[in-house]
Amino acid sequence: MSKDYAKYVEFLLEETMKKNATDLHLCVGSRPLIRVNSRLQPVDNTEIIKPDAIDEIVDFYLNDKKLEKLEKYKSVDLSYSVPRLGRFRCNFYYQRGTVAIAIRSLPLEIPDIETLKLPENILRFTKKKKGLVLVSGATGSGKSTTLASLISVINNEYNYHITTIEDPVEYLHKHNKSLVTQKEVGSDANTFVSALRGALREDPDVIMVGEMRDVETIETVLTAAETGHLVFSTLHTSGAVKSIDRIIDVFSTSQQDQVRSQLATVLEGVITQHLIPRKDKKGLVLACEIMMVTPAIRNLIREGKHYQINNLIQGGRSEGMHSLERELANLCKDGVIDVDEARLRAHDPQLFDSYL
Repeated sequence: MSKDYAKYVEFLLEETMKKNATDLHLCVGSRPLIRVNSRLQPVDNTEIIKPDAIDEIVDFYLNDKKLEKLEKYKSVDLSYSVPRLGRFRCNFYYQRGTVAIAIRSLPLEIPDIETLKLPENILRFTKKKKGLVLVSGATGSGKSTTLASLISVINNEYNYHITTIEDPVEYLHKHNKSLVTQKEVGSDANTFVSALRGALREDPDVIMVGEMRDVETIETVLTAAETGHLVFSTLHTSGAVKSIDRIIDVFSTSQQDQVRSQLATVLEGVITQHLIPRKDKKGLVLACEIMMVTPAIRNLIREGKHYQINNLIQGGRSEGMHSLERELANLCKDGVIDVDEARLRAHDPQLFDSYL
């Protein structure tokens, strides 16, 4: 890539960071766009991107192996750091015969739980010795950041071997009290499943799996949690009940009873996150639901009565649970978010209205 294009991308990333944008989009036929407060807007002083510009950028960022993967799968991920600016996660994908690029900005430093405005209750999960903890939410809801913060807490407090399996590696962890080994799918392992199976032979105490994408990965994660490891992972679901449904539904009908029993035994909690635009248009605010798995919830999972779990979350404040509806209502009462934005995200809009 010519020096001009290298400077151009750096300029765009600088603008992304200056405006506190979460994402930068580069697509042929459009001006560069950044996402500020959940809304896309063009970068000032830029012109429409031409095909040769994208080709130059692709050639600069992707080595032969990544280019081959892009051609084969029509999509490829990578992450990298830029001095002074930060760390970025990039997705290169095809649209209308040309490559487009989505770049997500990541902090160089791992934020702590207080900075993220997460309830202190989630620190209970870092004290577990085994089991499965899930972080769920839509794309861009901060799941990876929450996981990185939880791993950082464990790294600072315990003498463990922590293994992370990601595609790509997003946050870089330094060895502290714990040894932290990080595997990137594609360069350090072929698949999530092969990385996870390999990790089980490497004496880990804690395993973080970036995403449970398929039945094989879910199966291996459940086995890892069952055999005495503490496992953290993410799902693209919008609540604790939907996360349980998703895990069970990927298996065949003949396997579902066994998986219910396995999940009821190993699941320790589900954190669900929503990032919502603030009413004053000054950024986003986090609303989250926390389900702590109690003996009553384990019984409901075993019996397939997941629909009753929300009632236990609503009434489980003394056990460390956080109801999404109650949190949304509180944010509305405090004038932080708009009622319509909140209602869109509530699992039970009528319950939300009653709290409001």
